[in-house]
Amino acid sequence: MRVIIQRVNHSQVTVDGEIIGKIGRGLNLLVGIAETDTEIELNWMARKCLELRLFPDPETNTGKWEKSVQEIGGELLVVSQFTLYGDCRKGRRPSFDRSAPPEKAEKLYELFVEKLRLSGLNVKTGKFGALMQVLIENDGPVTLTLEKEANP
Repeated sequence: MRVIIQRVNHSQVTVDGEIIGKIGRGLNLLVGIAETDTEIELNWMARKCLELRLFPDPETNTGKWEKSVQEIGGELLVVSQFTLYGDCRKGRRPSFDRSAPPEKAEKLYELFVEKLRLSGLNVKTGKFGALMQVLIENDGPVTLTLEKEANP
């Protein structure tokens, strides 16, 4: 499982000209599901996304990242993105052999979103499998890649 985490001032996703998910301060999560992923990877990734200290504490004003999205009461926008498993090493067209098939990926993506919602934070999503436009105002900029591979 791969997740690109972006700390944002605001973010939104649009499908067919309609805004379907919109958040303020928090994290934009671009989520790729691998063919080998299971609930074990989802649990680890959800905990990591919620607990990573990516926000400064305005009270200490040190500039250090001391607070998690949970601690600041931030919001999450979760967007499925199978292209995170695109392999461009050979040829001129990416291969997506490591991406989970759509049926499996959608189930795991929805389960991941459910796990994030258990935090009580406002969680918005894109639309699985749709052509989406994602508007991101990255704060920092802060962009990190998280990966959790399934153990065979």
